[in-house]
Amino acid sequence: MTVELSGKVALVTGASRGIGYGVAEALLARGDRVCITGRNEDALKEAVEKLGADRVIGVAGKAHDEAHQAIAVERTMEAFGRVDFLVNNAGTNPVFGPIAELDLGVARKVFETNVVSALGFAQQTWRAWQSENGGAIVNISSVAGVSASPFIGAYGISKAAMINLTLQLAHEFAPKVRVNSIAPAVVKTQFAKALYEGREAEAAAAYPLGRLGMPSDIGGAAAFLTSEQSDWITGQTLVVDGGIFLNAGVG
Repeated sequence: MTVELSGKVALVTGASRGIGYGVAEALLARGDRVCITGRNEDALKEAVEKLGADRVIGVAGKAHDEAHQAIAVERTMEAFGRVDFLVNNAGTNPVFGPIAELDLGVARKVFETNVVSALGFAQQTWRAWQSENGGAIVNISSVAGVSASPFIGAYGISKAAMINLTLQLAHEFAPKVRVNSIAPAVVKTQFAKALYEGREAEAAAAYPLGRLGMPSDIGGAAAFLTSEQSDWITGQTLVVDGGIFLNAGVG
């Protein structure tokens, strides 16, 4: 089926698989053209081929590398002539354990990748297109950023910072650019598999909606927050959690 082009262009970071890939799929389905980024060049090439090389380009690199941020935006502008939407999805969570024992070097790495890179990409898209032409930014946060997150504390703190970054950018970039974030609960991805692998039924049973999230769930939310239907929404965090927070304080 041929999709009518929307004329809009998105840059989605960390999109060779998982949530980022699901976001790219959703934006392509409505007619956008998309640039995706990722660390692994082979995985990125495979993702581009699966998504459709006629409307997708890939730029490999590390999200926290300022040169990579600039190149990704530059390549998007060269290929498509604009960059209306930025979805900051790239993230890392390399440590599991109590925060009292957290190596501070690891904490810095988490913040560099999860928060500073998002700011860097936002600065780049703002300068290249959005400051003059408008658009929208969606930051992929986490429910770990709006509650205590035992054993993944560094990740949770970084995602809380991303939510506040959303507020700061929304205030500063208005009225040209709307900036919102999405806070997913556990989504079935390679990144989150340690949270459900081998016990998915047990993990899903905690959710009122009876299942874990899928990348398409987050893709749909991102598509909404970058659409005209959300034109009066900015500075908000949309929790996409299968109802898990309904259980807070129960039992």
